[in-house]
Amino acid sequence: MPVTPVALTHAEDLADFVAASPSSYHAAEEVAQRLESVGFARLDEGDAWPTQAGGRFVVVRDGAVIAWVVPKDAAPTTPSQIFGAHTDSPGFKLKPQPTTGSRGWLQAGVEVYGGPLLNSWLDRELRLAGRLALADGRVVLADTGPLLRLPQLAVHLDRGVNNNGLALDKQNETQPVWGLGDPSAEDLLGELAASAGVNAADIRGFDAVVADSARGAIFGKDNAFFASGRLDDLASVHAGVMALAGLSSAPRGIAVLAAFDHEELGSESRSGAAGPFLEDILARIYAGLGADATEQRRALTASWHLSSDVGHSVHPNYAQKHDPVVQPLLGSGPILKINANQRYATDAIGAAAWAGWCESAGIASQEFVSNNAVPCGSTIGPITATRLGIRTVDVGIPILSMHSARELAGVADLHALAQVAEAFFAA
Repeated sequence: MPVTPVALTHAEDLADFVAASPSSYHAAEEVAQRLESVGFARLDEGDAWPTQAGGRFVVVRDGAVIAWVVPKDAAPTTPSQIFGAHTDSPGFKLKPQPTTGSRGWLQAGVEVYGGPLLNSWLDRELRLAGRLALADGRVVLADTGPLLRLPQLAVHLDRGVNNNGLALDKQNETQPVWGLGDPSAEDLLGELAASAGVNAADIRGFDAVVADSARGAIFGKDNAFFASGRLDDLASVHAGVMALAGLSSAPRGIAVLAAFDHEELGSESRSGAAGPFLEDILARIYAGLGADATEQRRALTASWHLSSDVGHSVHPNYAQKHDPVVQPLLGSGPILKINANQRYATDAIGAAAWAGWCESAGIASQEFVSNNAVPCGSTIGPITATRLGIRTVDVGIPILSMHSARELAGVADLHALAQVAEAFFAA
């Protein structure tokens, strides 16, 4: 697909979005703030909610966020159009007692989060970001900016690395440096606290991750490529936000954006797709419309969940790892993800619906299926389908370098996904 000026603008905005979202907590807050700026009202789960039809709302739960638009003529059986994604990305999370060091170096004690490509994190300027729970009950976001680095061992000291490959020990060789000095006299949490404008002594708990500090970049012939950290899955979250905020007319159904945390770990948390967050929100939406239990089930039976996560583009250097026939190409449109073993929830009816939404948006689509010898991962689609019984379609954009500290997407695909998401919300 050609890269249009609008697609370039979309990619530049995605770069801003990723830069503002170094952790899932930052991502959820960025979504909420963007939607509030266009008229969405933020609700608290502990408060009573508006019960009349109409209105645009957003709720943040930890590192997850759900937003929705209720048409003024919504009834107890009005179906929902749910665009799902996730806010977390694979990488590293700060351990308790994180200030460590050796031989005059200050280091950060980190734990591997999910399944990152470990080698891709070497020799990058990294930031530390997350949330701090304080003694006075407040929870604040913190972001140090560039602070850490995982320095690779020089080739002179590992002569066989280019022939034998590099395998990092997850405990001993993934602890980044952040300064020089005596660890007993320094405090890494103090760096986090200072970035948030609070005292380190007031910290009672923290959830902090390591993130690449480099900004997303557009490059390549005809500006076809976009490289950035955390495209898995902030590219989908951003597409959903742009689509929901940009709805040109009132949706016929209840338009819902659900961005969950902890997908990279299996989604089993109070803010993950396997938890109750979406079910809780939908129950309160339909209760506000006066739906009884039967009417809510009728509404969900007619609802759709478009589960959006990245998939694999065919790789020019490793084509044998892909299906020999179905080979989606970066820059050629969003993908429909299919798996015989239900690692993706797409079925024939869902495939037909996806084709219709793409046609409405004027977007070409591709299919993705795994090589039988290279099993695929999974995502939130089957989880939501199982929990709520909502018909689900798994989709996304094709990328290269999935789970790298810096992934590669097609500029045209990023905007195309947002266009299909808007068509989906309006369906």
